[in-house]
Formats: sequence, C-alpha cells, structure tokens
Amino acid sequence: MVRKGKIKPPGEVLNLGNISCRHEDGTLFINGSILASGTGIFYRSIGKEVPALKGRVRTINLDGLTGIDSAGVTALYHLRGLLGSEGDITIETEKTSIKKKLDLFSPLGLEKVSPPPEGSLAERIGEKAHWLFANYLYGFINLAANIFYWSVSDIFKRRTFREGEFVNQSIKIGVNASMIIVFMSFAIGLVLAVHSGSQLSTFGANIYIVDLTVIAVMSQMGPLITAILVAGRSSSSIAAEIATMKVTSELDALNTMGLDPVRFVVVPKLYACLFTMPFLIILANVSGIAGGATAAYLTLDISPEIFINRMGRIMQNKDLLTGFVKSQVYAALIVLTGSFYGFSVERGAEGVGRVTTLAVVVSISLVILADSVMGLLFY
Repeated sequence: MVRKGKIKPPGEVLNLGNISCRHEDGTLFINGSILASGTGIFYRSIGKEVPALKGRVRTINLDGLTGIDSAGVTALYHLRGLLGSEGDITIETEKTSIKKKLDLFSPLGLEKVSPPPEGSLAERIGEKAHWLFANYLYGFINLAANIFYWSVSDIFKRRTFREGEFVNQSIKIGVNASMIIVFMSFAIGLVLAVHSGSQLSTFGANIYIVDLTVIAVMSQMGPLITAILVAGRSSSSIAAEIATMKVTSELDALNTMGLDPVRFVVVPKLYACLFTMPFLIILANVSGIAGGATAAYLTLDISPEIFINRMGRIMQNKDLLTGFVKSQVYAALIVLTGSFYGFSVERGAEGVGRVTTLAVVVSISLVILADSVMGLLFY
C-alpha cells in the first residue's frame, strides 16, 4: 500500500479505522466494514493513496468485508472511478450478502435524464405568463373575492365583529400615521410652491401659484403621498403579521376552531383602512395647501387672506369626491396586497422578511398605477 504518493512494499496492510486495505499483484484487498459512520474516514484516507495506485490496480477484492451499506457502495464505486475506468477494474467477492448490496445500491446503469430542450421564444413567454397567472393573478383575484364577500357579509352580521378590533386597527393604520402624513404633505406643498413661484414670477403671474398648489395637492399630491406612506407603514405591517401567524401555525389554529383567517384577521383591517384613509387624505390636502400658502406668503408676498379667497373659487366638489374615491381604491389595494403576500409565505423568518419587502414594493407600485388610471378617468 502507498501513502502520500510513495509506493510501499506489496502486501503491506494499511489500517483505516475499522477498515484495512492491502495491495498485492494488481489486486486491492479491502477488509472490515464500510458503513456510513466510517465511510468519510475511509474515503479521505484511501484518497491519499490514489496517485500511487492509479494504473496498478486491476481488481478490488471484497471477500474480507463484513458489512457495507449504501454510503459504502457509493464510496467504493467512486474509488474505482478514481483508480481507472469501469472496464479496467473489476469488483469481485464471493459473499452473497455483499453482492446483493453492490447490485442494490450500484450507481451503474442509471439513466441520465437530459434537460428538456429549450422551447421557442413564444413557448417561453407562454410558460412565464402561465406561471404568473397560476401563482399570482389567480391567488390575488381569489383572495380579493374572498375579502370582498366577507367584508360585505359582515356588515349585516354585527355579532361576528371582534370587539374593539376596528378601533384598534383604525388607531394603528390611521391615527399613528397622521403626524408623518401632515409633515410630509406640508413639506411637499412648500417645495412645490417655492419652485413653481420662481417660474411664475418671471411672467408676473404670482397669483396663479394658488391655482397650481390647490389643484396639484387636491387632485394628485395629497391622495398619492398619503397612499404611499400608508402603504409603506401598513402594507408591510399586515404582511408581516399574517406571515408570522402562518409560520407559527396560528392560522391553522383558527381553521381548527372553525374561524376563517380572512374574516378574522383581514376584514377588520380593511374596515379600518377604508374608514381612516379619507380623513388622512383630508389632512394631507390641508397640510399641503398650508405649505403652499406659507411659501406664497414668504416668497411672493401673497397674504393668507388672498390665498384663501382665491382658493375658495378654485376648489370644486369634484375634487373632494375624487379624493374620496381614490382613498377607497388605495385602501383596498394596500390591505389586499399586504394580506396576499402574508398568506403566501413559505419559509420561516427569511420568508417573513421577503414577503414584507415584496408587499411594500408591490403595494406602492399598484397605488401609483391606480393613481395614473384614475387620473386619466377623472381628468
């Protein structure tokens, strides 16, 4: 036997834990037992002898083996592959039990499955579209229908309400978001008026800063900024809460008790979001206009009285109605997206973080897309 590339005298025995090997006249004799517990030691030790034995071994004799399992068979065939090709080296033994194990766990003769041929561009597009529909669109539409059914049904079944949950969710989704919405809307209205006023002043049209600020904030900026901020806060919160409940088997417990998770968890959040979103948009509109009025007073010398008087002539009931419709659409999209990704979690903590991130990104994207569509409809 040989160690580290140096040829040892023929017939010398190499002990490898519970296994001993001896190379003599082109035959490698292996004695002992090659089981899973000692296969790693055997394989690492015999691997050091491969360079010296390669080309010198014609037969591997297993008559001295007392036991072998699937791990040992795999290591044995892999060793033969390192020492030479299948036709050059044979494995022989007179023991029936060892032969049966070799035949049972032999990797030889297994058919190699070739990957399916790559289809055409149209086929690949069709497969992607089918995967998207089966994994996302169908589940999204099914969940939306389920939420819509229970939200309408529970209006007439007040006994099914979770006591205090509507108020609790309204505080979480609406009240706790009011300060950041007021601050951001004021800042956006201020910046909008400052940059617009610098352009209008060159034409002597300072007074039109009122028109620009009111129309921009009421029709677009107020509802959109509110929806984006609520999506960032609430959609992620909803997705994380539901995903955690699924990972910890709380949703399974609800099903066991005969409670629908959608009805028990999602519907109160939808009610709270539909109820608080219009008030948040009103706060955003007032704050944005206040920011614009502040900028108009500081940079264009337009007094608050003038600003308010002209604002009254510009504002229309259509703007309020449009803002209300948008608030309901945004609220439904935010709750639905967060719930969908929360229910779709598959792994533990990693999966919760992944679906939370996806919920925020997708809900904000859907809000912007919905705003674009409604902006064209209500123009």
